[in-house]
Formats: sequence, C-alpha cells, structure tokens
Amino acid sequence: MEKTELAKRIRATAFLTGGFTLRSGKTSSFYWDKYRFESDPLLLSAVADELQKLLPPSFDKLAGLELGGVPLATELSQKTGKPCLFVRKVAKTYGTCNLVEGGFQPGETAVVVEDVITVAGQVCSSVEQMRELGLKVEHVICVIDRQQDGRENLKDMGCSL
Repeated sequence: MEKTELAKRIRATAFLTGGFTLRSGKTSSFYWDKYRFESDPLLLSAVADELQKLLPPSFDKLAGLELGGVPLATELSQKTGKPCLFVRKVAKTYGTCNLVEGGFQPGETAVVVEDVITVAGQVCSSVEQMRELGLKVEHVICVIDRQQDGRENLKDMGCSL
C-alpha cells in the first residue's frame, strides 16, 4: 500500500473528533484511536511496512511500549527478524517483577516503537528506565506524531524521532 493511501486509511479508521483528554493532560478536539488500526491485521501490516523504512541501519532489539507499541513491535519483529522487548509503564509486582519483558543484555541497542506521540512524556520516562537497565536507546519511531513538542523533548534526551 502506498504511503498516501495508508495515511488516508489510518485517518478514516482511527481519527475521531469531539472532546478528549490526552495522556499529557492536555485537551484536544481530535483523537487518534490507535487500537482501531492496530487491531486490523491488514492495516497493521501496512503500518509496519512503513515503520520498517524508519529503522536505523543497525540495532539489536525493537522495544514496544505498553500497550500500543506492543503490536507494532511484534509485527516489525516478524518483518525484520529482530527480537522485540515489551516495556511496561511500571514493573509488575509478581513473578519476575520485570519492567522490560524479553531477553536483553546491557549494552544492546533498542529502537523504541510507539503508536502516537504528543509530548512524549511516557516515552521519555520509558527511555530513561531502559537506559538505567543498560540498554542503549537513541531512536524512537512512531506511527503518528501529533507535533506538540514530542520530537523536541526526545531530542533533549538524545533520541531522534
């Protein structure tokens, strides 16, 4: 599917209007309901095809952020053969008590995969936590950038979007 057609399909499927409160706390007259395109297997595959073009030439892992980044990272993993990690917002309190699920070694490079970025608050927090665990994170890719300072906030952390 061509990029223009994909953008039209995503908009037709996931763009909602009304009154919405975003994770950042800001209010918006529109909302991207990412689960609508992530739950459609054909659309998810086409999105992953485009995201694959944004990946840096060299990295070890794909890191999908809870919850919307997980299906994207999984689909990208299928397409690239690269293993993926699943990054929780908060470490679970039972079992392994992991924040990052999936095997990795300190020093490995991870590309963060996210669905929608507004100010990138949760992404920045997750990047910081991943770095504390020894992962190298310099690249973030997303499906939709709402262009509300997310890119700048990530740049301040040493990450490209």
